[in-house]
Amino acid sequence: MSGTAPSAPDLLYSEIEEELRASVRDLLADRCPPGAVLARCESPEPYDLALWRTLAVELGTAGLQVPEKLGGAGASLRETAVVLEELGRSAAPVPFLGSAVLATTALLACEAGELLSGLTEGGRVAALVVPFSTPPGGTFPEAVRVGGDGTLTGRVTSVADALPASLLLVPAVGGDGPGLYAVEAGALGVGVVRRTSLDLTRQLADVTLQGVPARQLAGAETAAAVLDRALLTGAGLLASEQLGIAEWCLGSTVAYLKERRQFGRALGSFQALKHRLADLWLETVGARAAARGAADALAGDGQDTAVAVSVAQAYCGALAVRAAEECIQLHGGIGMTWEHPAHLYLKRAKADQIALGTPGFHRNALAGLVDLPGPVG
Repeated sequence: MSGTAPSAPDLLYSEIEEELRASVRDLLADRCPPGAVLARCESPEPYDLALWRTLAVELGTAGLQVPEKLGGAGASLRETAVVLEELGRSAAPVPFLGSAVLATTALLACEAGELLSGLTEGGRVAALVVPFSTPPGGTFPEAVRVGGDGTLTGRVTSVADALPASLLLVPAVGGDGPGLYAVEAGALGVGVVRRTSLDLTRQLADVTLQGVPARQLAGAETAAAVLDRALLTGAGLLASEQLGIAEWCLGSTVAYLKERRQFGRALGSFQALKHRLADLWLETVGARAAARGAADALAGDGQDTAVAVSVAQAYCGALAVRAAEECIQLHGGIGMTWEHPAHLYLKRAKADQIALGTPGFHRNALAGLVDLPGPVG
């Protein structure tokens, strides 16, 4: 046989990744405590754009995957995944996934360097205008059409992180086939309307375009591949956010059960609760391996990247929800109150579970990728 065997995924965190984690965690602990997130959910401004500018520009996280020659940090998607873990752990209301992952990945694939510099240097926000539920590997969206004069008309619902975006990346179909277009959010004919979102920390919006002038970034030959790469990257790195959610839920529940007492004993001393937490810990360790595997595969762009992404999403999406449900139940009455942040994590976990492909979608996709029968029922 000829050729070399594929290298094993590197699931360990490097020293640089741990230093990045420490910087992001310190910033979020100072600027994004649970009380501040809860207060923002009740305000008319759901996104913390001051925190976003610090995170994106001063810490340089908006351009982690962008090469240095284009004004980025020249790191990789492994470092981006570490940031998403911490953002999941704090349920931070910032447009990182929509701008620094989905939109930036699409712009990199289009080689739109001048647009990337605005995202990495000025803290500008971009959004990929597709429904947040859109999975990778699907058909090209046709909700927006290209007119004979090159303008865009159509409506796209449930777009993530579109509210604070000043740059919209719009997949559209015209006489020449599919394309990806850049639109200024403030242009005449653009409407962005906030929806009632389950996840209070990541708002969805409907985007309407009425004869809006646009710049084509990718044509019929490359647009579908560019969009699929952005969605695949988003799905794979979303698993890291789901891991962060699960870790916060597990850690806060363990801490609470150590302090809360019943019948003169700490609740954490009861054997049945120990077993539940031990099972959840084991599942969270598995989720870490799956999420890290997806991030490493995306960073290396190997032949099994789609497999690693589907494994991560099939596992981490369900685990984050289970961890949040256990967190609320084991906190007892206080876990059901608005004042406790547990509901924020459950809502984000549930919203993430149907984002960029459900666990069921990814299990079916995985079956096809590894040539096995798909799930029944």
